[in-house]
Parts: sequence; structure tokens; C-alpha cells
Amino acid sequence: MASKSKSKQLIYWFSDLGIKDVPIVGGKNASLGEMFANLTEKGVRVPDGYAISAYAYEYYVDSSGIRGEIERLLKALDRHNLAQLAETGGRIRELIRSAPLPADLEQAIKDAYDELCRRYGTQVDTAVRSSATAEDLPDASFAGQQDTYLNVKGYAALLQSCRNCFASLFTDRAIAYREEKQFDHFSVALSIAVQKMVRSDLAAAGVMFSIDTESGFKDAVYVTAGYGLGENVVQGSINPDEWYVHKPTLHKGHRSIIYAHLGEKQQKMIYVDPSKGKGTANVPVPQAEREKFCLTEDEVLVLSKWACIIEEHYSAEAGYYKPMDMEWAKDGQSGDLFIVQARPETVISRRETGVIRRIVLEKTSKELAQGMAVGDNIGTGPAHVIKSAKDIESFKQGEVLVTEMTDPDWVPIMKIASAIVTDQGGRTCHAAIISRELGIPCIVGTGSGSRSIPGGKAVTVSCAGGSKGVVYEGVLPFKEETIRIEELEMPKVKMMFQQSDSDRAFPESRYPIKGIGLLRMDELIRDEVKLHPLAARDYANWKKNGENEAIVKQIDEVSRGYPDKSVYFVNRLSQGIGQIAAAVYPKPVHVLLPDSPTRQLDALIGGKQFSYGEANPMLGLRGAARFHELDYEEAFKLEVSALARARNEMGLDNIAVVVPGAQSAREADTALELLADAGLQQGQQGLAVLLLCRTPAQAMVVGELADKFDGFILDVGETAQLAQGMDRSNTLLEFYSERHPAVVQLVTIAVSAAKKARKPMGLTNIAPGNLKFFAEQPAFKKASYVAVRPDVFMEARQWFLEAEGAA
Repeated sequence: MASKSKSKQLIYWFSDLGIKDVPIVGGKNASLGEMFANLTEKGVRVPDGYAISAYAYEYYVDSSGIRGEIERLLKALDRHNLAQLAETGGRIRELIRSAPLPADLEQAIKDAYDELCRRYGTQVDTAVRSSATAEDLPDASFAGQQDTYLNVKGYAALLQSCRNCFASLFTDRAIAYREEKQFDHFSVALSIAVQKMVRSDLAAAGVMFSIDTESGFKDAVYVTAGYGLGENVVQGSINPDEWYVHKPTLHKGHRSIIYAHLGEKQQKMIYVDPSKGKGTANVPVPQAEREKFCLTEDEVLVLSKWACIIEEHYSAEAGYYKPMDMEWAKDGQSGDLFIVQARPETVISRRETGVIRRIVLEKTSKELAQGMAVGDNIGTGPAHVIKSAKDIESFKQGEVLVTEMTDPDWVPIMKIASAIVTDQGGRTCHAAIISRELGIPCIVGTGSGSRSIPGGKAVTVSCAGGSKGVVYEGVLPFKEETIRIEELEMPKVKMMFQQSDSDRAFPESRYPIKGIGLLRMDELIRDEVKLHPLAARDYANWKKNGENEAIVKQIDEVSRGYPDKSVYFVNRLSQGIGQIAAAVYPKPVHVLLPDSPTRQLDALIGGKQFSYGEANPMLGLRGAARFHELDYEEAFKLEVSALARARNEMGLDNIAVVVPGAQSAREADTALELLADAGLQQGQQGLAVLLLCRTPAQAMVVGELADKFDGFILDVGETAQLAQGMDRSNTLLEFYSERHPAVVQLVTIAVSAAKKARKPMGLTNIAPGNLKFFAEQPAFKKASYVAVRPDVFMEARQWFLEAEGAA
């Protein structure tokens, strides 16, 4: 560990540094030293290297006699004048780059480079990175304002890169930031990291966070990756591959990848001959490589374990929870993974905990673009399409910035934008990072937003719908509500969610619910998988034989990255289940086996090829009876495999299985046998199997089936329709009502039978307008829980409290 007595030292090896040495070597170097010295023994690989100290920078500036001229130029600066800012920054950088290094500093840098080469047994190529003394502190966001140079080899290239790094302390954006934050320009000094390069130009690199950067969900690691050197991921010039890994089950040894998304990865940064200019260049990625994930699942799990180790170490050092932002790289020569940077996450971790902001669009309009949502806000204003940074001076406050991608030069106009939309980038790109800091809505990775959004026209940029962001035509109304969780009085009846939208799982996990009362697999298949399970099975034969070409093309479009479409079906479905189960873990999650009406099955990709052609799909082949009938048994096996994967492989043992619509002991036994054959044995590892009652007959036989199931759920909406012989989707019917006395009687019978058998009975699918009515019924108050949609949680909570108060 360095000390103040060493503060005039020029060179420090990583092994001699720790996190307390930020004042002498900056945040990046102090963190590299902390990991190198403390975490390599825990399996975290960090490439060796050394720091050129912040004192060396001050020594350089003072010995060359340029400090006074820099101070004079800065004193005359008007930071709001972008032209003057650019001119002043350029003159200061040129002063620093052209000043000679002191002889003893130059020799120290050379000697350290020789020692690094000796340690690796070859003339090493290095990464030369800036490390500001105020960078990466929780109360300042200096990250990304200074320069990095890659593939630097030999004395001449190294010394020039060092001068360039020193000069980058005065980039236009860095000057503007310090002026805005009222930092004295010479209170911030620059150290330099000289680190052995990881040959990720031959493999992949990326960024990861030990927290979800959008919702603040603490129990997930978020990993991104692209081919080649990591700068494209960091800068947001590609749409990377993405994964979420669930920490609690990862700690238990499970393969808890709960989300995987294949990015476009349009280009990769590789080495080029430094004698021809820069030592790196971007080249297109071949289409075949773009169609593959650039990391294996095992590698994602290793990185996630390292993220947890790093977060735990830094949190222990700080004495409080400290989520981390990390950069990693894979060496294409050795196949090894490395951590090349770690710093505190400085945006989402500052957000006030215990508060939920609900922002909801009141209507929609024509969609102009879609991409990945950053944050959960909504912004409106005239769209201003800008293709080049040279045109940013035309941008006006309150406009929506639409561009291909941003870099730090765009920050001045990003600060006055009402929203930001980019063609390229992922959730860790520059536009995403800055928009989070500013608290403005941002949609990245739209692909063609700068072409599809008309300049000058009013638009609404919505990030309030989960992970998908949408740009709508016109200015749309929206409402906002702030909920303080600790102030919420909760009713005696347990409240759970009906939740089948994995995009909303993390943010909605903050509500004070008791779990997920019903997760419908058929909704996940419809909205996220999109593919009929039997079409997944038959895809290979269709493609081989040239059959159903239009359907084959559709399947290819939704299942990129998965040559085996059955694997796609199982993985994608299990991830949707996994995200929702992970969000509330270890609270229970009741997962309903698929129970779609025939018309919904037919609407899936390839669905019409397997249609039963029923005239009345609502009363047709549904529920447990379908699992072993006709050709559907093979589809059922895929569906149950997805559920088994989420529970057994991901380790999400809070999942309970819900069987739809068995109404006899024989049907119940058959369903339980099929589940056991698929690896879901009732009672094994605590697996509970419940029955969803959705017909009057099923409500009436709860007592008879109580010894078959671990609990029951009554679908009030479907029971009401079948009790009255009416379809509530039929707009011609006037007299349909869930409040009908027969419906109330059925609810009473079912709840009483379950209570007598000492089995839990939950209620679900009650129309929001009828929740208050049912809350006042005696049977409702005896139910084990009620599952409601997240968007009616607040209203339902109040109705339940009022009903309890009136009792």
C-alpha cells in the first residue's frame, strides 16, 4: 500500500497499490491495484502493470513551464461558448503534447516498461489508460472524459501515448464538466495505467455491472459483450450481446442465467500496424459470427462470479453496499478471461430506495422507432435529427436528440435535451450512461431511428414500458405517481401479482407483495417466445425439405443465435419464467402451465400448421386434458422442460407449478405423472403443485381433489363466464357480470372447501372494476391471497383496507 511519504514517487506497480491510493494514482489505478493485490487469490484475473503517478503529471507540467499559460487560458474561458471552449481546449492539449518529458520521468517509464516485458518474457503490447485523481468517486463522474490508447508497443509509442493521456485531462468535455461542477482544474491530476494488453481483438470484451442499471435490482449481474477490443461496447458503437445472472442462486452453484439477448455486434476493433497511424481499427463482423453469442454460458457464469467477488470486496472495504461497474476482456490466444477495470456504479445506486415512480402513457399513437429503454421516464418535444457533432450548435433546449450514436463531445446538448434516441448502442453505451446521470429518457439501439423519425415533428419518447422503449408520433398525455413503500398500510389479505411480463419484473419487485400469485406461461410464449412449440420441433425438417418457407423465415428472425429451435423455445421460455421468479426470490411464484384457447395457439408462428380447427375454442381442448391428447404431448414436453430448467438448472426453487383445469382424480393423476416424467416430481426439493379452477365443475370438486394438490387458485373471471354461459369478450351481451350471485356462491364453495381441507386457496383474474365488490364478500376475506395486476395494486390495496375496516 502506498503512503504519503511516497507521494513524489513516479512509478508504482499494481501490486503495491490499493483503493486508498486514489489521491496519488487516480481511481482506475487504485482499483486495479486493489484487485491485483487482493482478488487474484480468489480467482479473479487482472493483467499486470504499473501506474505513472499523479505527481509525475504535476512534475511534467511544472518542469515544462506550461502551467501559467494553461491557467491564463482557462481564466479567460466562457464555458457556455462552445466555439471558445473548443479553441481553448485544443490550445491547452497542444501545449501539453508538445512539451518534453523530464529526462528522469522518461527513463522511469522506460525502465518500468522493460520490467513488464521481463515479467511476461516478451516485448509486450500495452493499454495506456488515463486515471484521474477524482475519477470514479461516488460524488463525481469523471469516467470516460480522458483518453485510452491500445496496442501500444515500444518506447516511442509508449512515451507519446503518455503525453497524449496527460493532455486529455483538458478535453473539451472534461473542462466543461469541471467548470460546471466548480472543480478547480488543478485540483484534479492525471495518473496513467500501463497494463499488459489482453488480446481481446482475437476474442471478445465488454462491460458488466453487479446491479441492474435500469431498475436498481440488486440481485442480478448484468453482462454485455462484443467481438474485439472493448472500446466499441464502452463507447456504444455496437449493440452487444447481453445477459442477466441471478446472484442468490449463482452463489448456491446453479447456472442461473435468467436472460440472454443476441446483439447485432456490427463491427469489432482489432489491432493494426501502429506505423500506419492508430494501433487499432474497426472492421465488419462476418454475418455468421454475428449470429452467435460471443461468450459461452460457462464464461458468462465465471464473469458473474467475479462480479460478485468484486462487489463483496469493495462493499466490505467501504463498510456499505457498493455495486460495481466493471470492464472485462477475453484473451483470444490463451482463452482466459480478465478484469481490466472496476469502479463504483455512480447513478442507479444513488437513487432513493423505498420509492416507486409509476409513469404511464394514457394512450399511444403511431410507432416511429423501437429500441432498448434506458430509465423509466417519458419525454416529449420536437425531434432534432443530427448526424454529426459539428452540427450540435443548432440544437435547442427541450428538443429530442435523435442521432446515430453519441460520444462525450455531445454532452453539452444532451444536458438540454428532453429525450435522446440513438441508432446504435446498448444499455452500457455513452448515451445510456449520460442519460441515466441526467435522469432523461433515452432509447438506444433503434437501428434506424435517425431515418424513421422525421426531424422537426413532435414526438413522445417512452421508457415507461419495461425494457422496450418506443418513440411515438405526437405529444401524448401521461400520468405520474410516486409511492413511498414504508408509508403504505397493507391489508390483512395477502396481495400477490398476476405477472407475465418479464420486462417489468425487476422494477415491480419493489412493491410490498407476497410473491407472484399467477404467472401464465402461455402469455410468455405469446409475447416473448412467439413460436409454436411444434413448429420449433418441425423447423429442421421444414428447412431441409423446403417446406413452409415463409414460416421458416419468421422462425429464423425471432430465434437468432439458436440453430436448434427446440433449444430456443425452452431457453427463451425458461428465461422469461426465470426473470420473474428471480425478481421476487425467495417469495413464491405460481407458474400456470400453458392453457391458451385454440385461437391463441393458432396465432403463434407456425401455429396454424397444427390447428385443431375448433369452432368454440374457449370451451374446447384446454387445460390438463390437452397435455396428453392428439399431437400436443410433444409440445407439452417442451413447455415443461422450460419450467424444469428454470427451477432445477437456474435453482429457482420458489417456483410452484399450477395445473390448469383438472376436474377429476384421473386427470389430476395423469397431469402429475407427466410432470414427474419431465423432472418435476411433486414434493421433490419442495416442489408444490397447485390446481387452477376455472369452471364451475372444478370449483365444486376442490374438496375431492384436495389430496392431489398442494393448493388451489380460482380464476374468478373464467368461472364467471362459464357459470353464466357468456363470453365477456362479446360486446353484444349486456347482462354478464362477475358479481352474479352464482359466481359469489361458487367462490364461497371453493374457498370453504380448501379451508376445510387445510389447503391454500388464492383468487385471481378478477376484473379491476369488481375488486371492491369481491373485497366486501365474506369468502374473499377467507382466501389465502388475491393476485392482482401491478397497475391496479394501489387501488386494490385501498379497496381491501376499506373492506376490512367496514367489517
